[in-house]
Amino acid sequence: MFKKVLIAEDHEIANISVQKTLQDLGISNTKYVYYCDHAVNWIKNAIREGEPYELLITDLIFEDDNTPQQIDNGIDLIRIAKQLQPDLKIIILSAELRSSYIDELIRNRIVDGYVRKARKDGQHLKEALGEIYANRTYQSPDVKESIQDKNSHEFSTLDLHIISLLSQGVSQKNIPVYLQQRDIRPSGLSSIEKRLNLMRDVMGFAKNEQLILYCKDIGLI
Repeated sequence: MFKKVLIAEDHEIANISVQKTLQDLGISNTKYVYYCDHAVNWIKNAIREGEPYELLITDLIFEDDNTPQQIDNGIDLIRIAKQLQPDLKIIILSAELRSSYIDELIRNRIVDGYVRKARKDGQHLKEALGEIYANRTYQSPDVKESIQDKNSHEFSTLDLHIISLLSQGVSQKNIPVYLQQRDIRPSGLSSIEKRLNLMRDVMGFAKNEQLILYCKDIGLI
């Protein structure tokens, strides 16, 4: 079983729960941090000392408490952690249910497991630790069901133009002008809003920024 684990979680009660789960499995060499910047510093220090962490458990969303931070979300933390230590195992522990996006992260081995904060999450975390230690991947059962229930969205040419323009900093209200210049139809603002709403709903995203990041990650834009 893992011997050295780093946990990035900004909610104290959740931190205590993770600690109890790890103790039940005999994992005592753990470090808990509330900020992503601190997590990166601990990873760097552990590498420098020749005793790197074997596993990072991180949330996706970290609340803003007005403490200045260079890294303020779990996805950026994961990217930097992997750059620093490519062999680091990573489990996402989050209430976010972005099934398609998380499935893509696991299939590309960017992360090794996803445990959703929900009923039986303590049990699921124990299962994840066992599976990932054995070099397998893990997703909470409810996440798997969500992926199976949803058909993958087939991105149209219009969808990709919309997302690409958003990624370039074009505001949503100005996209119709760009589409009209390229003779792409439909180009009305209402049509654009409907396509974005559909894509976010199917992919399980709340914000356009998450949709853009997903499309970049899988190489669509």
